[in-house]
Amino acid sequence: MSIDPPFQEACNALFKGSLVRAKDEKLVRVEECELPLIDMNCLTLGHKDREKCMKQMAQAASEWGFFQVVNHGISQGVLQSLICEQIKVFHEPLSKKTKENFLNLPSNSYRWGNPDATCLRQFSWSEALHISLADISRMDGYKTTLRSTIEAFAGTAATLSQNLAEILAQNLGVKSNYFRQYCAPYTSYLRMNRYPPCPFSSDQVYGLMPHTDSDFLTILYQDQIGGLQLKKHGRWLAVIPNPQSLIINIGDLFQVFSNNVYKSMEHRVLAPQRVERFSVAFFYCPSYDAVIQSYGKPTMYRKFSFREYKQQIQKDVQATGDKVGVSRFLL
Repeated sequence: MSIDPPFQEACNALFKGSLVRAKDEKLVRVEECELPLIDMNCLTLGHKDREKCMKQMAQAASEWGFFQVVNHGISQGVLQSLICEQIKVFHEPLSKKTKENFLNLPSNSYRWGNPDATCLRQFSWSEALHISLADISRMDGYKTTLRSTIEAFAGTAATLSQNLAEILAQNLGVKSNYFRQYCAPYTSYLRMNRYPPCPFSSDQVYGLMPHTDSDFLTILYQDQIGGLQLKKHGRWLAVIPNPQSLIINIGDLFQVFSNNVYKSMEHRVLAPQRVERFSVAFFYCPSYDAVIQSYGKPTMYRKFSFREYKQQIQKDVQATGDKVGVSRFLL
C-alpha cells in the first residue's frame, strides 16, 4: 500500500497551467551559510557573559531573523526519538493517515501539498502533521512512544521559547509579563514534516514554498539532509545543518512587536530528489484574543489581535494563493 500522497498527479494538473516558473523565480545554485550560533550556557555564567549572549541574540534576530542554539535543554535522545517516531507515522499507508481522527487528532491535522495552490510555485512537495499542544493528551497510544516523545519535546520547547522571547523583548527595553500571560503552552503547536523524494527538479517544485512564519518564534529541529534556505538582502542562502543545534527563527508577530527591529525572514525548503527528509517545528503562538502591538516610536503597525491576523491570512490565501502578512497592518 502506498504511503505517499498523489503529489505527482497534483503537480501534473498545475504543470498544464505553467510548465516552468517565471524566469525571475528560477532557482540557481546558492551560497551555503552557517547561522549565528548562540551557546545558551553563556546565560548562566555571569552578568558580562549574559549581556554579551543577549546582544548576540538580538543582533542575529535583527540581521538574519535566524540563529541556532546549543545547550538548549532538549536532549539528543529526545530529538532522535522524535525523528524515529515521525518515520513510523509518515510511513503508514496513506489510507490510514487520511482517515478521520487519525491518531485521535482533529480531522485537519494531517495535510499534504497545498489545496489552494493555483500554480507550481505555491505547491509544496511535503506532508505534515499539525498538532496543537492542547491536543497532545488526547492522542492514542498508536503502539508507539509517539505521544510521550512529543510531550518531552514540546514541554521543553515551550520553556525555551518563553526564555528566548523574554530575552529578545528585554533587548528592546521591554520588561513585561506579556509572554507569560498570553503564550500559555496550549496556545502553541508543532508540525512534523516529511519531504519524500521528488522526481521534478528544484526549479520546478518546492518542498515547502517560500513563506514567513505567523508566530512569535519557531524552534526547528531537522535531520542532516539539508534543504532549508533563507532570503537575506534579496539572496537565497542554504543553511548548513548542525546536528547539535536547534534553529530559531523570528516570526511575523515578533517583527511587529519589535517595530521592525527583528526580522521575520522569508524561507523555503527544497524538495529532495533521492532521499526523504524529516523535520519538526515548534510554533510559539499567543492566544487568539492576544493583542499584538509595536514597542518603539514611531509605531509602524496598528494594533490587531492574533485572531484577526490569522483570519486575514486565510482570506488572502483563499483569494490569491499567497499570504500577504504583516504589511496588511502597516499604518
